[in-house]
Amino acid sequence: MARKNSDAAARAASGGGLNPRWWVPTALGLMLLGLVWVMTYYISSGAYPIPNVDAINIVVGFAFIMVGFIMMTRWK
Repeated sequence: MARKNSDAAARAASGGGLNPRWWVPTALGLMLLGLVWVMTYYISSGAYPIPNVDAINIVVGFAFIMVGFIMMTRWK
């Protein structure tokens, strides 16, 4: 029991649990990509980004946003 606590404290003190430098820019980029995807769909009245799939464009846009949001919850 004491060994487990000391290992966790050593890992926290060394900063071993930090994310790589690309983590936050990637998460923000995915959220912005999702926002731009949904905005493009609405502004173009469904002609872009992928025509003939209608509301699936909204699902794709929100999927990008959700992946970015999930990445941000794991940011340390």
